[in-house]
Amino acid sequence: MLDSPVNNLFKQLIDFDKSISKPIYIQASQQIINAIQRGYLNKGTILPGTRVLSQLLKIHRNTAVAIYDELASQGWVEIIPNKGTFVLEPELKTAKIKATVQKINQAYKYSKTTGFPFQKSFHLASTVQLTNAKYTINDGKPDLRLHPVHQFSRWYSAAMKRKALIKKWNRPNELSYSVFQTQLCNYLNVTRGFHIKPNNLISTRSTEMSLYIVSQLLINQNDVVLVGHLSNYASNMIFQQAGATIRTIPVDNDGLNVEYIKKHFLKRSIRCVYVCAHRDYPTTRTLSAERRLELLKLAKEYGFAIIEDDYDYDFQFEGSSMLPMASADANGMVIYLGKLGQSLFPSFQTGFVVAPENLISEAKNYLQLLDEQGDLIQEQMLSELIHEGEIYRLMKKNIVIYKQRHDSLCKHLETYFGHNIVWEAPSGGLAIWMQFQPKISLVKLAAEAEKKDLFLPKTILYQDKNTCAIRFGFGHLNEEEIEVVIKKLRQAYDLVLNS
Repeated sequence: MLDSPVNNLFKQLIDFDKSISKPIYIQASQQIINAIQRGYLNKGTILPGTRVLSQLLKIHRNTAVAIYDELASQGWVEIIPNKGTFVLEPELKTAKIKATVQKINQAYKYSKTTGFPFQKSFHLASTVQLTNAKYTINDGKPDLRLHPVHQFSRWYSAAMKRKALIKKWNRPNELSYSVFQTQLCNYLNVTRGFHIKPNNLISTRSTEMSLYIVSQLLINQNDVVLVGHLSNYASNMIFQQAGATIRTIPVDNDGLNVEYIKKHFLKRSIRCVYVCAHRDYPTTRTLSAERRLELLKLAKEYGFAIIEDDYDYDFQFEGSSMLPMASADANGMVIYLGKLGQSLFPSFQTGFVVAPENLISEAKNYLQLLDEQGDLIQEQMLSELIHEGEIYRLMKKNIVIYKQRHDSLCKHLETYFGHNIVWEAPSGGLAIWMQFQPKISLVKLAAEAEKKDLFLPKTILYQDKNTCAIRFGFGHLNEEEIEVVIKKLRQAYDLVLNS
């Protein structure tokens, strides 16, 4: 009976791969299920006995038994002692779709390309690079090893047990503001000098989501957006995807050159100005108080919006942080983007937008479309951490560590590079701006560094006719790692310089 119709179908159908980790009985059972779903095996069909199946597939009989047991456990077959194994049709079966190819198991080989055209986005080209290097330099991200894992698990568990959480899931459209919105509002009023209410803010998954929503509200095709020279590649992609025309503004020791805007642009010709006032990205320059006032005045006069991205406000080492421009905005010209919980694990950090109520009302519509569910557990936990002062305590604790790493980096740069680089130690933040002199090829530097187990991603390299610099993020490296990285960077630099 090895040549019966069902047996011949099994020969065509089942094609397993012994080299992969998935067990053979699972591979085979999935393909039999596929045949039932597509109508190749109808209800009541008797399947080969386990001894015949083992001969057909050249497998051990125990494996054949496991195949049928798996099918029976999912309700696809019924095993009747002394009679055989019969195909069933589960009540919630899907519509029958017959494959057009001879071997129906080929339906598992998913197509690499679409059979229809679609619009590719030039502006959203991936910046992801893969590496096997042990060490890496990023653009200024925190150290996940400082995250309080054990405390965090307790906080998370406690948040999940709150009875109020179920109420929020069951009643997502309550008129009153959530505890999290109120706590976040209070926190920002205390730490950033705001005088806002919950209707002046929304929380998002990230700063990038915040900026995407804002750009959808503000920008029409060919609207002019001004950014600092060099600027943030991620924000530029978001603006360009929204249809903006980007123009760059010089950045000097006092930050964005506001006088340049007056001289080169007309009233009503600018849609918005994107600025990292606290620390310019990537140069870490702080926008001076005088220029902040000039920019606020100019925004009112010219009728453009200011998007103030305060990506690392919490990481201040010396003195107190300069308050955001948005805290002094009486005319509703500033949209403020920020982050909360950067001392926590990334999935529990949150972005937020602060703006006049009418814009926030529209932003909520976009947020509802993009992220209707949100993360109630995250909000519950963060609201409690804010209320109990844990967010502030963690931030202050980590700042001490980051300050030590900052000082260690500056010491090793002086030791290993001396006059070959120019840098200024910023008053805060988790990155410094390193300029090489004489200029070298940064592409070659990255290639030589990777040979020495040090990865320099292209997103931190800045090179044109006037610039040869790296945005060196150090927050994720401890003091021992910083010295190792600087040594490797110097070795790579010497190879490029002498080549």
